[in-house]
Parts: sequence; C-alpha cells; structure tokens
Amino acid sequence: MVDEIIISIFSGGHALLIGVPGLAKTLMVNTIATVLGLDFKRIQFTPDLMPSDILGSEILDEKRNFKFLKGPIFANIILADEINRTPPKTQAALLEAMQEKAVTIAGTHYDLARPYFVLATQNPIEQEGTYPLPEAQLDRFMFAINLEYPTHAEEVAIVKATTADHQVDLNPLFNAKEIEGYQHLLRRIPVADNVIEYAVNLVGKTRPNAEKAPQIVTDYIDWGAGPRASQNLILAAKTHAALHGKYSPDIEDVQAVATGIFRHRLIKNYKAEAEGLTIEGIIAQLL
Repeated sequence: MVDEIIISIFSGGHALLIGVPGLAKTLMVNTIATVLGLDFKRIQFTPDLMPSDILGSEILDEKRNFKFLKGPIFANIILADEINRTPPKTQAALLEAMQEKAVTIAGTHYDLARPYFVLATQNPIEQEGTYPLPEAQLDRFMFAINLEYPTHAEEVAIVKATTADHQVDLNPLFNAKEIEGYQHLLRRIPVADNVIEYAVNLVGKTRPNAEKAPQIVTDYIDWGAGPRASQNLILAAKTHAALHGKYSPDIEDVQAVATGIFRHRLIKNYKAEAEGLTIEGIIAQLL
C-alpha cells in the first residue's frame, strides 16, 4: 500500500484508498507528507460540505474590499477523508482541482502548489449514507488501493506501539522542489516500444466489445478501462522500475502496478456478482 502511494506521488497521480474507518489512513498520509517534506491538509467530507469549504471563499475585510481566504485544497498533499460521504457537487470541486491542478474562484485563476497529490478515502459502498463516485471521476485516480484489517500479530504490534508513552520524531528526506524534479526525471525515462504495446494491449483486453477481449472479460465485465489507464500503466511502471534500480521499465513492471490501476476502472456485471468473482481475480487471469 505504501509502495503504491509513493509511486502515485512520484508519478504525479492520485490515489483512492478503500477501507473501513480506524485503520490509520490519516496517520499514514501525515507521516508520508512529513518524510517527503510536503505541506499536508486533511478535509473531512460530510453530507453538508460545500465546494467553498474546500476551495475557499471571498470575504469583506475592514476596508470593505473583497479578500480571498484560501481553503484546505491549497497544500501539497490533500487527504480527502470519506469522499463518498459528500454529494456529487462537492466531490466535483475536488476532482476538478485534481485534473487541472488549478482552480478558478470569482473569475480569478489560482495555481495549486506543486507537487500536488490527493489521497481520497472512501467507505465500502454498501454502507449507508454514501454517494458513490461516478466512473468518470474514479478514472482521475491513478491507483485504487484496498486497505484490509491487520492480522492478529500485526494488531498486537500496533497496540503495543501506540499505547505506550513513546514519541516518534520524523525527519524530512526531501523538499517539494526536489520531488517535482524527480517527477520530471521519471517522465524522461525511456520505454521500449514492446512494453508500451503490451500495456496498450492489456488495457484493450479489458473492454468487452474489443476484438482481443478474452472470454472472461466478455462474460463478466460491463465496462473496461479507458486510455488514461494506458498512460498510468506506463507512468507507474517507470516509477516502479526506478524504485527498483532499473534504468527502464519492462513488462514485469507493468504487471506489478496493473491491479491497482485496473481495480476501479473495470465494472463487473451481475453475472460476476452472482458467481462470486472478484475484480482482482479477473485481473489476475488477464495478466
């Protein structure tokens, strides 16, 4: 999970974390932001949250002039906690900023801080009081990461570590300018044509109406991945290769990042639900 978040940040993408409350998502993002030397803000999404609560708003100052107060979206790393608890109008305000990395408020254009990374968390869709993200908005996220409960041994270690009077000091290893430099460097990594062909073919096979679609896709998938998935596969594979000391990604790097990139882009049909097939299982067969 940490690997996929790091890959997202250095690839210039965003990540969606799916899991129940109480699994230290906020602590993890805060820790990563501190270690990377980045500014961090957390937004708790609620049913009554308005777009201006995220973007900021204009107020009248003492001299009766309009003054813009920046909202929490103006930071390097944004934790959008429980994004599916708020209505689509407010979700859209955040997702527009993710795509454009800028916002326009009262006719004034504001560029957001670079690097800019959104980690959105959402509760499992089955829970009450949620507004599921539309497919077009889900597609803005590079990775969807499933967060499971810890094992018994892990939970024992967590309780031991967090119920004692022990303070952890974190030292920044980078700064924002260095990370932006790495993002540009990673984009300059060369990729062999056969690796790009493999990534594009892999995405093509997720589309039920495509000629190359395997039987499992035509039987169990309603919607496949779009071109943004192909772009993200290559960007994430470049970063994965660099993190493992390679000068150029190969097919193994594409396969290593494929599950997180496809998880939220493939839509199962009712037949898959009835037969108990998981998206991860279908992706594994594709690979």
